[in-house]
Amino acid sequence: MTDATPAIRIRHLTKIFRTPTVRKQFVTAVQDLSLDVAAGQIYGLIGPNGSGKSTTMKVLLGLLKPSSGTAAIFGRDSSRVDSRNDVGFLPENPYFYKHLTGAETLAFYGNLCGLRGADLRDRISEMLALVDLEHARDRRLAGYSKGMLQRIGLAQALIHRPRLVVLDEPTAGVDPAGSRKIRDLILDLKSRGISVILSSHLLEQVQEVCDRVGIIFRGRMVREGPLHDLIAVEDQTEVVLHHATPALLTRIRELVAAEPPANTTRPAIVRIGQPRTTLESLFLEATRGEAPRDGLQGDP
Repeated sequence: MTDATPAIRIRHLTKIFRTPTVRKQFVTAVQDLSLDVAAGQIYGLIGPNGSGKSTTMKVLLGLLKPSSGTAAIFGRDSSRVDSRNDVGFLPENPYFYKHLTGAETLAFYGNLCGLRGADLRDRISEMLALVDLEHARDRRLAGYSKGMLQRIGLAQALIHRPRLVVLDEPTAGVDPAGSRKIRDLILDLKSRGISVILSSHLLEQVQEVCDRVGIIFRGRMVREGPLHDLIAVEDQTEVVLHHATPALLTRIRELVAAEPPANTTRPAIVRIGQPRTTLESLFLEATRGEAPRDGLQGDP
């Protein structure tokens, strides 16, 4: 294995399920899917419900056996148990023992991963600080909000120092403020050199954090590549002006109208107007500092 070894390499993955009926019927959940996730990269796998995202994740985690094709984690076949030593996983709806506190939850998962003594205690404190739950370390999970549960779930996925984190809908059911905190945590993972593959139906979230994106539809990869290449409009150039006067806008229109055509195509102004923020950004600006810190009435 070299430094160039990808965190994830999937080649020609196909998964076929037999339906539970009297007749022998089969459903192809994933068909001939290939993708790479480079070490230290954030990769977004998006698609509608039933497109094959979760099946792909389960094969990658060794929870399902592929019908054909291969999946590897840092060069190891994902069917091998030792391939998952470097993987942390946060499912869409994680199950926790609600009678445990945040610190006890991390101690439980840390013990499962072989951590003991001072190393475990230090790691628990480090993870609670990372996910901003130090204030709730001794609170039972039954009193955690949805956003807090997702963050303790992310902490348990990181407790054993994985090199790859697999996230399935990490902000499902979380309000915008809590969702923003989780996205910041995902970006922090990248700064630490940790690779991330996430599945999400929240496209704005994917656009904010991912370096590379794959769009899967009916089990097939239909678009895949660097995010900036996929979303760029090739025949348009954007210019953003601050405090532009009506006179300046008039001059710009005149310059464009006077420009000779290039390759028989005359340049044209698509639109001039004020740019729009997103509803999420507006919500966060309007409610900044208003979310209750204890999380009992909403996600902190």
